[in-house]
Amino acid sequence: MAVYHLLLSSPPSLPLLPPSPRRPNLALTRRISAHPRLGNSASLLSHSSPVIRKILVRSTLREDQPVASDAESPTLLIGEDSAAFELGKQKIVSWVYFGVVLGVVLFILNVVWIDNSTGFGKSYIDAVSSFSGSPEVAMLMLILIFATVHSGLASLRDIGEKLIGERAFRVLFAGVSLPLAMSTIVYFINHRYDGSQLWQLQGVPGIHEAIWFANFVSFFFLYPSTFNLLEVAAVDKPKMHLWETGIMRITRHPQMVGQIVWCLAHTLWIGNTVAASASLGLIAHHLFGAWNGDRRLAKRYGEAFESIKKRTSVIPFAAIFEGRQVLPEDYYKEFVRLPYLAITALTVGAYFAHPLMQGASFRLHW
Repeated sequence: MAVYHLLLSSPPSLPLLPPSPRRPNLALTRRISAHPRLGNSASLLSHSSPVIRKILVRSTLREDQPVASDAESPTLLIGEDSAAFELGKQKIVSWVYFGVVLGVVLFILNVVWIDNSTGFGKSYIDAVSSFSGSPEVAMLMLILIFATVHSGLASLRDIGEKLIGERAFRVLFAGVSLPLAMSTIVYFINHRYDGSQLWQLQGVPGIHEAIWFANFVSFFFLYPSTFNLLEVAAVDKPKMHLWETGIMRITRHPQMVGQIVWCLAHTLWIGNTVAASASLGLIAHHLFGAWNGDRRLAKRYGEAFESIKKRTSVIPFAAIFEGRQVLPEDYYKEFVRLPYLAITALTVGAYFAHPLMQGASFRLHW
């Protein structure tokens, strides 16, 4: 189950700014300035910073609230529309290429890592486990190694993309992160009931249903970039997106929130020291990832990110309760989209596929 959160971690056509970067849309700027909550956003239109200009060209200007008079102004979405997917704009060739890339990656992963007769996966697990006879320590070490490599490469993304290009760096990033993530997941599945039992709640009425619901909800907190499968596979050129709608209105770091919910649910259900150590490591990794993600976005997008940061929050719903984020009346439409329908189907399917996942992990003897 954790694979979605470990690994995890096409904007619509948008109107262009005036051709001259030194001639901002003064009428729109005045409208934004007059808005009680968006006055600070007007400066984004009046400056010619290449970073801000790049964001605004890619952004969506929509009316989150109906404009009843000239005194009211539309909400300027500086970032991108999360989980947007227009079926009519998809290219069959790109998705065929994606299928080929996925097949090749899985074949290489099997030969180089999974197959115990040819791969290094079992040797890696044995080497980590040899440092201690404790499954809790091994679990934390596996997470620490993955987190160091995953977050480390993410922090080097700007430098790496300049040296070898966006697609090559994505291949490097995925090629290193994927086997480490898989090893961590398989070890957790195989050893989740090792260690000392702290509590036993599996027989308590209603606990199973509550745990299932918490896990189901956690997958709706996937970071929106996860849905850009063509970029994940480097079929399309990977980009560092600045998302603003959908789940981002609830929390600026949905991946972290979803991981915390998943960890708490599984720890409550399993109730032993191995589950607790796994949750401790994963939550710590995602807390760092939240800080590091903000740092990287601030470095890449500057004032545009700071404006989004002011009207979003790390703690779910905090910006909404504080009045910094006003949900549009049709907010539900930002979730009635193909990616979330796919997540619903995959999450339900993963639940029923648990026996298959456990059986496949046991056969590896990791």
